[in-house]
Amino acid sequence: MTSGFHRRPYLLPTGETNLSRNLRQLEDAYFFARSQLQTRKGSVAAHPDEGLLSNQERWSGAWHVNQDLSVRQRPSDLTDDFFDGLCKFARYSKFEARGALRSGDLLNSANVLRSIGFDRDEHYIAAAGVSKKIKIYEFAALLDDSIDLHYPAVEMSNNSKLSCVCWNSYMRNYLASTDYDGIVKIWDVGTAQGFSQHLEHQKRAWSVDFSQADPMKFASGSDDFSVKLWAINEKNSVATIWNPANVCCVQFSPHSTHLLVFGCADNKIYCYDLRHAQIPWCTLAGHGKTISYIKFLDSESIVSASTDNTLKLWDLKKASSDGSSSNACTLTYRGHTNDKNFVGLSTLDGYIACGSETNEVYSYYRSLPMPITSHAFGSSDPISGTKIGNDYGNFVSSVCWGQKTNMVAAANSAGCLKILQMV
Repeated sequence: MTSGFHRRPYLLPTGETNLSRNLRQLEDAYFFARSQLQTRKGSVAAHPDEGLLSNQERWSGAWHVNQDLSVRQRPSDLTDDFFDGLCKFARYSKFEARGALRSGDLLNSANVLRSIGFDRDEHYIAAAGVSKKIKIYEFAALLDDSIDLHYPAVEMSNNSKLSCVCWNSYMRNYLASTDYDGIVKIWDVGTAQGFSQHLEHQKRAWSVDFSQADPMKFASGSDDFSVKLWAINEKNSVATIWNPANVCCVQFSPHSTHLLVFGCADNKIYCYDLRHAQIPWCTLAGHGKTISYIKFLDSESIVSASTDNTLKLWDLKKASSDGSSSNACTLTYRGHTNDKNFVGLSTLDGYIACGSETNEVYSYYRSLPMPITSHAFGSSDPISGTKIGNDYGNFVSSVCWGQKTNMVAAANSAGCLKILQMV
């Protein structure tokens, strides 16, 4: 079952205030929660959960689902969840800038940042892009206003433009990267050297992700229609999953060693149980254009970004292995602008951050479809920080939410990097 507010355009007639617009969105969200309550009442009586249990057990033996759905989610729970979400939504009202990267070469067009990420302990930030370099900055230094110019603690050169970087959650010095030549490389930041490279992709590789549950395992996705599974101690891939379209993003579940999801240029999300990798565990359909990012919100929910100007929340419990599962989409988020570029996506405790082609960072809370707030990057001098010119044509290109610091690192197409915090 889908709700009508998923399809209601976010842009409303000229003259309608932001308050009335948000009230309409809030009203839709509330009645959607009520409709889910009625649906759940019927499903408890008509659809026992044996099938759900058997499907989830394929993903991970660590997942626990109650035998009685009425115990797992009582009728009052859904409205309680709605009001709990409303409180969390209202907890914050804006982003405040806590720091910025000040570097003399940032406004060079060859230094557009495509990917940023915190290391395991959130002491460092890796930044990579079309400059063909990975630069590692001390996070604390970016928060220090007394520093006039920031220099990377480590700098590593690549032969091609970089599309993605990902830190290992266990081996803190290990960093994976993908590039426009399709090469997947593992770097040791401690020595500033790459120690392994994997050459099986035939076209540009867009994304790489280490498994948090098994940090010796990582996956990459490419324009050659393939997802490659790798092990750190193996030169060749351990498995290949072929797809009907370019693969733009890959993501392991943090809660399972077996569940891998990836998004493609055919507008679909594919979920695989890696123990049964011949066919997808499920396919999620609902976006109108390319899937650019996917993140797990919890063990049973993912959020996806697309160049159709939306984010979508998916309930994996509602997914079916028979064909595409469009009814697994439980919420659509609108407010940011994204119809061409990859603008970044990150999550923390139910909060969602993404970029926009208006050169802004947006934040949402998982249970409500409208933004909490947004922050405009603007254009500024990379050393003094003073505003210069306009930011026409620039867009936010990457975001990463620190899981320990509760701060968002965001980069844009002009090469600027800011540290933001919701207050």
